[in-house]
Amino acid sequence: MSGRVFITGASGFVGSHLINSLRKEPRRIGVLSHRRRLPIFDACNAVSGDINDFPLLVRSLKDTDILFHLASALGGSLINPADFARINIQGTDTVLRAAGEADVKTIVHFSSAGVLGKVPPGSIADEDHALNPQTVYDRTKCEGERIALSYAENGLDVRIVRPGWIYGPGDRRTFKLIRAVAKKRFLMVTRGSALQTPVYIDDLIRGALMCAAKGRRGEIYNLSGDEALPVKTMVGAIAEAVGTRLPSVYLPLFPTEAAAWILEKSFRAFNKEAPLTRGKLAFFIHPKPLSIQKAARTLGFQPQVSFKEGMADAVAWYRSQGWLD
Repeated sequence: MSGRVFITGASGFVGSHLINSLRKEPRRIGVLSHRRRLPIFDACNAVSGDINDFPLLVRSLKDTDILFHLASALGGSLINPADFARINIQGTDTVLRAAGEADVKTIVHFSSAGVLGKVPPGSIADEDHALNPQTVYDRTKCEGERIALSYAENGLDVRIVRPGWIYGPGDRRTFKLIRAVAKKRFLMVTRGSALQTPVYIDDLIRGALMCAAKGRRGEIYNLSGDEALPVKTMVGAIAEAVGTRLPSVYLPLFPTEAAAWILEKSFRAFNKEAPLTRGKLAFFIHPKPLSIQKAARTLGFQPQVSFKEGMADAVAWYRSQGWLD
């Protein structure tokens, strides 16, 4: 990959790993930074601003060959629906409109497996699977994906990636689950039969770069590991990596959903994140196994890290950084 690369959402987990990968070869890298400025930005042309600042984006995207649009409002319960829409929907439209104005050659838009909602038992979702988003995050990411496809239909070279359940060293979202298991503060919700397809961060970055190099306009590519694993198996691998055992009891769904709703309302009054939310329950009750056959066939994508190996590496990193002390 040559030429200038620009990244929105560069201060996030995926964005920071993408920068580190791109820096292995001499190239110009531009990033949009909203709140958090990372040390790795020192090697980039960092621009501070808002995702909906159209004039700023047009100026920043001039002479860009490849744009990775990663900026997103994630699933925290303290984010209100208007902010989800402002960033995930309006922000996507603003970025792509600016990319067209700035004559960006290629755009890789990061969507989410959440657009699928709940994949029926016995099914593995390919890129043509029906969309059925369940949460406000999923719905806004689904609308952002629709906007990206509409720009592609109108001639802008936009390719879309749908990652699986992302994890790896430095990820604060999955670390919450890892820490709960390590501290023996975890209880399984339901029997943990929902299937997920985790993807190690290095595999995801490799696939995203393949999408930029070999993907086609208007195409969606699932990028995940090649293992469709029950949640119970995934959490068991986490327990093995941190050196603990899972309790044999589990929480029934309906009382847990009610408790999550009450906790969300109660903690929101104090502007704090509840320990249990409906968004966090999605991991246990919204199966989203992905097929990567299309990415394998057309991009040459082949994940290299199994979940057991990747989780062991992630836990080792967390320990080395003192996160699990």
